[in-house]
Amino acid sequence: MSTTPYTAGTVCVLLAAALGATVTACDADGNPLAATPYDATDQISFSGSGKRGEKVDPDKPLEITADGSDSRITDVTAVDSTGRYVSGELAADGSRWHSTSPLAAGAHYTVTVRTEDGSGRPGRKVLTFDTSAPTGLKRLNVKFGPEAGTYGVGQPITAELDQPITDPAQRAVVERALKVDSVPAVEGSWYWVDDKKLHYRPRSYWPANTTVEVRSNLENIKIGDRLWGGTAKPLKLTIGDRIVAVADVAKHRMTVYKNDEKIKEIPITAGKAGFETRNGVKVVLAKEYRVQMRSTTVGIPAGSPDSYDLPVYYAVRVTWSGEYVHAAPWSVGSHGVSNVSHGCVGMSNTNAAWFFETVKEGDLVEVVNSTGKSMEHFDNGFGDWNIPWQEWLQGSALTAAKAPGTDDGRPRLSPQSL
Repeated sequence: MSTTPYTAGTVCVLLAAALGATVTACDADGNPLAATPYDATDQISFSGSGKRGEKVDPDKPLEITADGSDSRITDVTAVDSTGRYVSGELAADGSRWHSTSPLAAGAHYTVTVRTEDGSGRPGRKVLTFDTSAPTGLKRLNVKFGPEAGTYGVGQPITAELDQPITDPAQRAVVERALKVDSVPAVEGSWYWVDDKKLHYRPRSYWPANTTVEVRSNLENIKIGDRLWGGTAKPLKLTIGDRIVAVADVAKHRMTVYKNDEKIKEIPITAGKAGFETRNGVKVVLAKEYRVQMRSTTVGIPAGSPDSYDLPVYYAVRVTWSGEYVHAAPWSVGSHGVSNVSHGCVGMSNTNAAWFFETVKEGDLVEVVNSTGKSMEHFDNGFGDWNIPWQEWLQGSALTAAKAPGTDDGRPRLSPQSL
């Protein structure tokens, strides 16, 4: 049997016949999809102003419609001059695309619409327009925390709003605009601590040596009636080595790990009866070389048998209410033997100096086997890691879905608990 060679033109004709369409253009390979896109101006309609120079209302969704039965929309990309993309939804038949995220006010947009005709030839149209200025008088500004720098693997990101947001739909607009990117990428989520504060954490601790960048896309986005997004200074953090200290109150020992390798075991004393140290995961909040500790600040009156007023050195703060890991030379005979403190974790001067130099803000201290109450989730430091991941997701305005998997989402701190 002999075969008949087909030229590019023949292939084009055969394809056109199969499609019932007239051949109007083919490239050298005879593939209509590879042809130079034609001008699709006459095949699409734009919901915004058709008059040159007239601005578009940012309160209204953007709509792109394919005109006629011989063309369909295949893709739409809408981005403003600052690089913020507009999310959208394309109808299954390609007849219509509409935005699903709000437009920014006072912004310049470029919209690229891609189409194809009945023969599969690609078309293209680029639209540009400006949105009108905000009509509201109030601005919602955001401040990210902590300050730029290097932190431990347990450091949460915070977002402080300058006015309360209570409406669920408005919270979703705000949260969607708060972006956290990291290298390497991790799974994470925001949690609404209250009406003016959000915390962000990964599902598990940040990987060591991660770079984290935080920004807001909220500026000039409408949040509610007469309320528009304001400015926010972006934030960049570096995550250092994974430092985790596990204080076993029952064994009177603290074991310190660096990148999951045990580097030191320290005899300690912790809270005695009536002053038990809180159980749970705590994040290092600050390091203070010298702190004057007074019992009156924690409700112990002066002159009582448990009162104290003394300088404390190498103090690593883990709660705002006054729990520290610090030097306690006055109780050295109890280190590794019994718990005699008023709630802090005490150790010798030498060990406290080493611990002080080893840890940084954002590192982790886990207290186990104490008879004390559990670490508070918020308002007394960062107790974020004591919330199981599936419960953490319930604090997001964007999702109430449970995370996949069968574990409880709690991070595992030490090699023994991995």
